[in-house]
Amino acid sequence: MKAVIPAAGFGTRFLPATKAQPKEMLPVFDKPTIQYVIEEAVASGIDDILIITGKGKRSIEDHFDKSFELEHTLKIAGKDEFLEQVQAITDLADIYYVRQKEQKGLGDAIYCAKKHVADEPFAVMLGDTITKGSMPCTKQLIDTYNKYDSSAIALERVPTEKVERYGIIDGVEIEKNTYEINKLVEKPPVSEAPSDLAIMGRYVLSPDIFDLIKETAPGVGGEIQLTDALSKLNSIYGSIFNGKTYDIGNRLEWLKTSIEFAMDDDMARDDLIQYMKNLI
Repeated sequence: MKAVIPAAGFGTRFLPATKAQPKEMLPVFDKPTIQYVIEEAVASGIDDILIITGKGKRSIEDHFDKSFELEHTLKIAGKDEFLEQVQAITDLADIYYVRQKEQKGLGDAIYCAKKHVADEPFAVMLGDTITKGSMPCTKQLIDTYNKYDSSAIALERVPTEKVERYGIIDGVEIEKNTYEINKLVEKPPVSEAPSDLAIMGRYVLSPDIFDLIKETAPGVGGEIQLTDALSKLNSIYGSIFNGKTYDIGNRLEWLKTSIEFAMDDDMARDDLIQYMKNLI
């Protein structure tokens, strides 16, 4: 299976930090956000990845490309641990790129992958969302897709005050934490939301989604919404992710995530705890 990672947005909620660099390259503790996403794809058994980029996103390509000068410098300096880390990034997967020429929404960004994906099912992984669990989120969705022979999306229950930030589903639970979806609504007002189950940035889709995107008119925000195209599928299932999702969509959530990941690092944890105690 191939994975498609949309990473063409301007990242306006992170300005001025994203004026000259993609939000997907903002570091969460010790690596760029998008590297976590690609590592999840690889852990799910995927080694063919297409990143949808846009203007000003060249640093994403540079990060996953080979850097002869840097590797040579590290080798001469005897910094073998750093050299291994740099080389491992290059060897993660076969990564390809295509540009979304206009900012016309997530649906349009996914449509840019049509030629690369062809007639196969594929994963979609948002480049500003990180997941953590005993089983990779995308692998869980691949299993759901294979079980029901139908498109599958990751779900998470969200607090009422956050409902209007996400696509929300209306569905029937057919087995524990798995839903047959009847309707999807993009960013509904709380009063009109059919549930508190939100779409959380991971999908495994059948290739017929491309024809549905093509016939989808602009929706919320004047953009072609992937949610609107998904609602036209003959069948679609939702799986509540057995883990935690980190939506790096604003500065505070990004900072919280970076702190939480630092707390998982044996070398950083104690110093960070002491620093926070002193600060507070």
